[in-house]
Amino acid sequence: MEKTFVKQFEALLEKYSELMVGESTEEIKEKVKMWALYSHIAKSMPALAKHWNGLYPDAKEEMKQIINEIKVMNEQHRSSSQK
Repeated sequence: MEKTFVKQFEALLEKYSELMVGESTEEIKEKVKMWALYSHIAKSMPALAKHWNGLYPDAKEEMKQIINEIKVMNEQHRSSSQK
């Protein structure tokens, strides 16, 4: 992969995280990336997500925490942006 593309894609992820939750630290970007990819997998291949959840119940719980954290941060960001 071309370095320029990787940098440009990272910029896209950074802006998405910022718009989604109001910040774009490395940790937040990684969580947003996991959340987005898992959400896509769960919608496009639900059997795969269900299989993974069954194989790795601890990871499933971690993913649920990430999903909830992103949801809460998004709601807080939206409410503070509307004021």
